[in-house]
Amino acid sequence: MLNGLFSKLEGYYEEMVSIRRYMHQHPELSFKEYETAKFIQSYYEKLSIEVKGNIGGNGVVAKVYGKKPGKTVALRADFDALPIQDEKDVPYKSEVPGVMHACGHDGHTATLLVLAKALNELHDELEGTYVFIHQHAEEYAPGGAAPMIEDGCLDGVDVIFGTHLWASEPTGTIQYRTGPIMAAADRFEIEIQGKGGHGAQPHKTKDAIVTASQLVLNLQQIVSRKVNPVESAVVTVASFTAENAFNVIADKAKLIGTVRTFNEDVRQFIEEEMERIIHGTCYTADSTYKYDFVRGYPAVVNHAKETEFLINYAKDIAEVKTIEETEPQMGGEDFAYYLQKVPGTFFYTGAKPVGDNEGFPHHHPKFDIDEKAMLIAAKTLGTAAIRIHKEE
Repeated sequence: MLNGLFSKLEGYYEEMVSIRRYMHQHPELSFKEYETAKFIQSYYEKLSIEVKGNIGGNGVVAKVYGKKPGKTVALRADFDALPIQDEKDVPYKSEVPGVMHACGHDGHTATLLVLAKALNELHDELEGTYVFIHQHAEEYAPGGAAPMIEDGCLDGVDVIFGTHLWASEPTGTIQYRTGPIMAAADRFEIEIQGKGGHGAQPHKTKDAIVTASQLVLNLQQIVSRKVNPVESAVVTVASFTAENAFNVIADKAKLIGTVRTFNEDVRQFIEEEMERIIHGTCYTADSTYKYDFVRGYPAVVNHAKETEFLINYAKDIAEVKTIEETEPQMGGEDFAYYLQKVPGTFFYTGAKPVGDNEGFPHHHPKFDIDEKAMLIAAKTLGTAAIRIHKEE
C-alpha cells in the first residue's frame, strides 16, 4: 500500500506546490486566518471528505475512514503567517503588505491536504481512521492547539504525528528527539515606577532607568547562578523602554522579555525567582514595580515509543538520506498540547533551499523552503499513519 501512496503523492506533487504557492501569496495572521480556513475546508468538500470548520476558532478538521478496523491516528499542520514584509524576488511573493509565511506553515498545509487526498483514494485498503488537524494561530500564544483540543479535535485519537519543515537542514534530512525537543516559551513584562525629575538634580529623584538597568544585570544571575547547570534555561530581556528628553530623569521604565525552559520545575522556579529579584532590586532603589509573567506554550515532549517507531520506518523512504538525533531547540511550539493528551512525536523535515549555501532562517523576510521537502514530509507522515496500525 505504501508504494501506492508514494506513487499518488508523486503524481500530485505539482498540486502540492501550487497550493503552497497560493497560500504564500495570500497569508493571514494568527487568529485572522478566515479565508485560509475557508480554502482548506473547501478543498476537502470538493473531494467529498468529511470536514468541519470553526474548530476552536479558525481550526479545520477532516477525517478519512478506512474500510478495515484500526487505530485513530491524527496528523497536524498549522496555517497562520507572520507580521513580516516578504522581501523575496519570486513569482509567489506575498501579496499582503507586511504579512508573509516566514516559517513554512504554507508548506505544512499543502503537505497535509495532498496527503489526505491520496489517503482518501486508498480508503478501501486502509485500516482505522485518519484525522487531519489544520490548526490556526500557532505563532501567537495562547495559540490554536489548546482551543481545538477543547473543541474535540483529539476525541478518540490514539496517536498523533507532526512535522516542521526545517530550512536550516538539507532536504532529505529527518531530525528527531525523544523527550523534550522544543522549549516552553513564556513572556514577562516588568514596569518600574520611580520618581522623575530634572537631569541636573538626580538626588531628588528615583531614577527608573538606573533601577531597570540594575535589574537587567541581576536577572542574568538566575541562569548562571541559580539554575542547575545540567538544566537548560534562557532569560532574555528583549525590550527596554524609558524614553524622555535629554535633561529628564525617567520616572518609569519597562522591560519585556522571554523565558525558555524544558523542565517544569525549572520553569516554576524562574518565575518565582524573578519576582524575588525584582522585589529586592526595587526595594533597594525605593521604587515600586508591576510584574506580569505570562505562560506560553509548554515544552514539546516527544514520546519514546512513537519516536522510535517513526525513525525506524522513515528509513524506508528513498528520499530520506539522513536520520539524526537533534539537540533540543529553544523555540516554542503549541504541538506540546497535543502530546500532553495523546502519545506521539514531532520531528523536523530538512527543507533548505537548493543552491542556497547560507539560507535564511525562519522568521526572516527572505525565508523560503525547498518545496521537494513537502513530498518527503508527506511520505514520512503517511508511512507513520499507515504502519502504526501494525504496532502493538
